[in-house]
Amino acid sequence: MKRDPSFTSTAAGVAGNAFNRRQMLRVLGAAATLPLLSGLAACSGTSTAAGPVATTSSGAAATGGAAGATAVGGATTSSTASGSLSFVYYGDANQQAQFKSLFAEFNKINPAITLQAQGIASASWATFSNTVATRIAGGQIPDIIQIATEGQRIFASKGLLEPLDPYIARDKALVDNYYADIDPNLKAWTTKYGSTDGKTYYMPGGYNTVCMYLNTEILAKAGATVPTGDWSWDDFKAAAQQVKDKTGAFMLPVGSGYFTDVMPWLTTNGAATFNADWNVPTFNTAAAVEAVTFAKSLIDAGLAPKPGGAFDAATNMSNGKLAGLAGGRWPTIDMRRLKIVDKVQIVKWPKKIADGSPVGWDAWPITKASKNKDAAWEFIKFLISKPAGDYFATIGGTIVPARLSVAKSASFTTNAPKGSGLLSDAIAYATPIPSPDRGAEIQKTIEDAWLKVISGNGDAQSTLEAANTKLKTLL
Repeated sequence: MKRDPSFTSTAAGVAGNAFNRRQMLRVLGAAATLPLLSGLAACSGTSTAAGPVATTSSGAAATGGAAGATAVGGATTSSTASGSLSFVYYGDANQQAQFKSLFAEFNKINPAITLQAQGIASASWATFSNTVATRIAGGQIPDIIQIATEGQRIFASKGLLEPLDPYIARDKALVDNYYADIDPNLKAWTTKYGSTDGKTYYMPGGYNTVCMYLNTEILAKAGATVPTGDWSWDDFKAAAQQVKDKTGAFMLPVGSGYFTDVMPWLTTNGAATFNADWNVPTFNTAAAVEAVTFAKSLIDAGLAPKPGGAFDAATNMSNGKLAGLAGGRWPTIDMRRLKIVDKVQIVKWPKKIADGSPVGWDAWPITKASKNKDAAWEFIKFLISKPAGDYFATIGGTIVPARLSVAKSASFTTNAPKGSGLLSDAIAYATPIPSPDRGAEIQKTIEDAWLKVISGNGDAQSTLEAANTKLKTLL
């Protein structure tokens, strides 16, 4: 789950976050109207569309060992699988270059498998999904697709994916090793939201939660204390006022991004946009109204920049003009780029009622049209192995590794802000980002209403009431 590391706000009012990964169903909803399901088994299992492709192949024969054999730590050994295998993932030029070395390691273990791994450099998950959906509609179906939370249920429901249960049974020891090393929520959520018929279509991968990145130098100049544990909304606002009074800096961009702006305030007040089954909107509750009202109060008090325009949060944090920003793992990349890792600390989101965070995660399926499912399974086994997890953490990927042993290791915490372990802690109390079908329309309704309130263009209660009514019609 490679996250868009951009922190530039847009005129639409997502101050501090151009993070649009949560628009995935805009594409998938469109894809659902296309003739995807007819004749899939006859389609090619390898994408031939133009684009950056990392291909690794030694051309050598398999070197013995039964398929599914494992080594200590969950790493796969060589298997009897062979042939060509295509994998489509979200990745810019830098990630593509880094992943080539990971793919080369896979090929050392499985020299008879030719991996054609295509990273699609996209501005957002919506753009990535649009590209993939268009290719699928045209019959260019990869063996494996990187699918984020929002798309998992709809892809499975369209009959595009192969059930993994036989493969999991065949490699039970390896899969059990993986499940034992991830938070149980991750497995439970993938089952709940990634299947409509009780079958298993995905192996869950890395994820992102939301915590707060704080510039400790700015807080120190303001005489404000960096929280070491829980802190309240009132604590947060008091610190923000100190920062403003003493340094002139803003405390936090307050925008309308579903994942990074709306859900953190809702979940820390015991609220959400939908119920746990995503079939009843709850955007008009008293707790939700209180959350958006509090967010607006930060802008009204001058503790956050006004929505709209451009505001590069990471750069402003580096320049001493911003004390905090929201994010999962991905802001760490900017902290490194700006050389301020040692000045930044990750803390829990301040709470009113309870700890809270949204969470979104990657999952790995095998397409039903794949002509090389055994090889695809070998690749998934590699992706969930501890060595692969260590690699993703070491190269500074924009996700929290699924394996807790990796997320708590030096591979993940070295050259990262203090408190990075809180990102993996948050999955224990996080709320999956609600993503019913017609998710793009639903997200827009939520974000538009939130923006209307925080911009002072609508009363909180009536605006959320109207949005909630519209959400009901969209369901």
